[in-house]
Amino acid sequence: MAINDNVLIKIRDMKDSLTPVERRVADYILANVEEIPHLSVKSLAQLSKTSDASVLRFCKTMGYSGYRSFIVSISASLGSMEDEQKDQYTDIQPGDDLSVIISNISRNNCKSIEDTLSVIDRNEVARAVEALRTCNRIVLFGIGASGLVCKDAEQKFSRINKICHAYTDGHSQLTAATLMGKGDVAIFVSNSGSTADILDALDIVKKNGAKTIAITKYNKSELAEKSQIVLSISTPELTFRSGAMGSRIAMLTVIDMLFAGVASAEYQRVKRYLTKTHNILASKHRK
Repeated sequence: MAINDNVLIKIRDMKDSLTPVERRVADYILANVEEIPHLSVKSLAQLSKTSDASVLRFCKTMGYSGYRSFIVSISASLGSMEDEQKDQYTDIQPGDDLSVIISNISRNNCKSIEDTLSVIDRNEVARAVEALRTCNRIVLFGIGASGLVCKDAEQKFSRINKICHAYTDGHSQLTAATLMGKGDVAIFVSNSGSTADILDALDIVKKNGAKTIAITKYNKSELAEKSQIVLSISTPELTFRSGAMGSRIAMLTVIDMLFAGVASAEYQRVKRYLTKTHNILASKHRK
């Protein structure tokens, strides 16, 4: 279960990776959300020009055991629809006033975090924290903006004396993946979940027996399908670079969850490392 389950956000994020028939069901639901709780399986199938079996398959794809539990979730999500409509993602347009840019970027970043809370699985976060607590070392893989997220994680986990390295280019990732083994944890950061270099490294890591964690968009991507633990983020579908900004903020938030989860559970052991690193940095500032 997600922390603040909102099936409408899940459908929006998952839509592009659905089969053509499932996408027809998704498109109809998103365009007619208020009438959906009153429809039977047969009615939704007829209106979306699909079949009863296709609607039930769609419900299962979205993580529900049947149509009834899906409809209950739709009804619950409708309660927040009014606020959702007032707080939509807004793309940045050329020539926008700076005050508009400041407001829109701030709102988009907040929305990315809020929507990520609707799709991330609390149990998967717990599994990831446990894996990180007990592993020999952590290795992070990410390209471009995702690589910056990896560097942030490297800095955080290193502060509590965890052996942690981030690799942000294809060649070094292949080398690092080859040297991983049982007892290690690999974290793969990719919004799309389809970056070729990341998938190549993932295949090598899996063959070597290391545990794999993906931080990626809520989607049926190859990265999500192949990873043992999946931490989903929600990102806006925007044409401007503000979309990449939103995904980066959501990914950094997930890294903070993992770091805080490990540090809290291991606090008696790690507090001396946090104190030592804080003191050494504070002494540099005084000079």
